[in-house]
Amino acid sequence: MIGKLTGTLEDKNPPQVLLDCHGVGYEVHVPMSTFYNLPELGSKVSLLTHFVVREDAQILYGFATSQEREAFRQLIKISGVGPRTALSVLSGMSVAELGQAVTLQEAGRLIKVPGIGKKTAERLLLELKGKLGADIGVSVSVANAAQADILQALLALGYSDKEAAISLKALPADVGVSEGIKLALKALAK
Repeated sequence: MIGKLTGTLEDKNPPQVLLDCHGVGYEVHVPMSTFYNLPELGSKVSLLTHFVVREDAQILYGFATSQEREAFRQLIKISGVGPRTALSVLSGMSVAELGQAVTLQEAGRLIKVPGIGKKTAERLLLELKGKLGADIGVSVSVANAAQADILQALLALGYSDKEAAISLKALPADVGVSEGIKLALKALAK
């Protein structure tokens, strides 16, 4: 119903912001990824929104990007995952990280998000498989468990998906984890 709001940022109180749109103040719940990228108070802001109507409340959720909103919508379609849990997931990891966790089926990354247990993480991975990873363009192909571990190490060190994928392609297929990380770092240092 309400797809986008543009107005003046009046107040920031995590995870909620107050957006003044021509004299009407909208309270909007946002993930921390959006919250941290908001400008100072009094600035003009545009947020894509998702409107949730429940028996006891009507709540607006806002997002800086269409990818965040789409990930939120995919998450709330899953049985047992409500808007608060979806917001928590998007606050705990970026859409790219979520897509990568889904693509590589890594429940451990989701369990680190507050409010997500092992069963919920496994259900998220199962339900989102083929939906979220493809949408965000995660195109890293992993041939074996060693390459998956090397990829994780490179991402943890702050390299982008693209950089990590390029360095993985240059590695021999049968390389071990520690040797593979060393070779990948040497390749990335050039």
